Amino acid sequence: MAITLTLPDEYGYVLLATVSTFFANSFHSINTGRQRKAAGVKYPLAYAPQEVAEKDPKAFAFNCAQRAHANFTENLTPAIGAMLIAGLKYPVLAGALGGLWSLTRVLYTIGYTKKGPQGRTKFGIASSLSLLALKLMAAYTAVQIAFH
Repeated sequence: MAITLTLPDEYGYVLLATVSTFFANSFHSINTGRQRKAAGVKYPLAYAPQEVAEKDPKAFAFNCAQRAHANFTENLTPAIGAMLIAGLKYPVLAGALGGLWSLTRVLYTIGYTKKGPQGRTKFGIASSLSLLALKLMAAYTAVQIAFH
């Protein structure tokens, strides 16, 4: 049996939120590149060595920026997938939560880069909660479609 999906009129909000992740990723890349240059960490090293980062604030900031970027990319696929699926039934809410997720990931990175691990907490919680809500909405939407 074929399933026909009709996109809701408001699905454009979901697409806008998805596109916001492209720019959040660009922000991460630029931030990490600037921190790498300031710290003098040469490629192919992914991080400044621990003993260097413990003594050099610029190397520590680079490591924090690099870790924030890695964490962003670890969560990017589930976030986009959840936005696109949840948006089939809840486009406005999925778009809003997706945009919030992108914004909080940028703010998470700024805090992490400037203040170290303690600078990521409040926006880390906000991004985790928005992603959790998207995942739950996506699961509910998938079940509704699968068992229509």
